[in-house]
Amino acid sequence: MDLSKLNYCFLFLILIIYGCSEDKLSSISSLQAVLDNEIVVKDNVIACAASADKQGEVNVFFYPREGATNFRYFETQTINVDKNNFEDYTEKTPEILDVFNGKIKRFVVSSTQEKWVIVSFIEDGKIHICNPIYLKHITKPTEKINTLAIDGVMPTMPIFSWQDGLYTDSAIYFQVVTDSENNFLSGTYTYDKMFQYYKLNNVVLNITTKQPPTLNKSLTYGFTLMAVSQDNWVNMLTETNFSP
Repeated sequence: MDLSKLNYCFLFLILIIYGCSEDKLSSISSLQAVLDNEIVVKDNVIACAASADKQGEVNVFFYPREGATNFRYFETQTINVDKNNFEDYTEKTPEILDVFNGKIKRFVVSSTQEKWVIVSFIEDGKIHICNPIYLKHITKPTEKINTLAIDGVMPTMPIFSWQDGLYTDSAIYFQVVTDSENNFLSGTYTYDKMFQYYKLNNVVLNITTKQPPTLNKSLTYGFTLMAVSQDNWVNMLTETNFSP
């Protein structure tokens, strides 16, 4: 047998296999390819993003409902694309960390430019995806300031109120109350710049899955506030401790 022909055939076979592998990897890396032939539930993952402490990094937060699996992250190359064209989103695999001891999770994303991102997970055999999130860490870095006032007239039901910071286009406000060990007690959203623990009269979205405890006057608690814009960017982040 002519060894040169054999080597040529072997090389050709490798190129074919490699090419097919590359095509397959490319096809499954786009969000659209992942969603094809699947039952998709749009706008059904609670998620947002904020500047991280390290320059050039962003925290992409999401709420992993109980029973949800296969958390995935997709991003566009730039901001100058159609945010609703899922072909423009490529899957990446950034580190996932717990927030509030696992009640919330976050992808730790490194990016030198602004872009659109989407988070997905599987629940009840369906793929759920969030609204596109606009990473604005370069032109609109998240403010980490404390504009919080706490009214303790009713100590076990304090009223938290705040003002916007530099950015005034926040569409909704996310409030989390935690215990001294950072365990999640309640998580609520309001359109108002106030929340009373634990009254739901102005709450428009609630991720608290069980009745939270009555606050104890002898203990210290944590309060976290995120002021979120219409495109799911956190304009302002406030974190403080308080005692009833």
